[in-house]
Amino acid sequence: MNGTIRQILFGVAKIVRYLSQSMVLDPGDIINPGTPPGVASATPGPPCLPVGGVMELGVTGLGRQRLVAAP
Repeated sequence: MNGTIRQILFGVAKIVRYLSQSMVLDPGDIINPGTPPGVASATPGPPCLPVGGVMELGVTGLGRQRLVAAP
């Protein structure tokens, strides 16, 4: 599945503006805007992370993030 940043629901400027209202953003911070439309349709089964499901992402040299889906 190919996608670009232009396909996300909210533009980068809007996302940064929204986040900066409730937290301090520092140079080098990473914002995960989600995925472009159609990505979930390329995977079998339900398109959402099930309750208790885990998603991990990381960038070498920056660290890892672990998310657990809540009910």
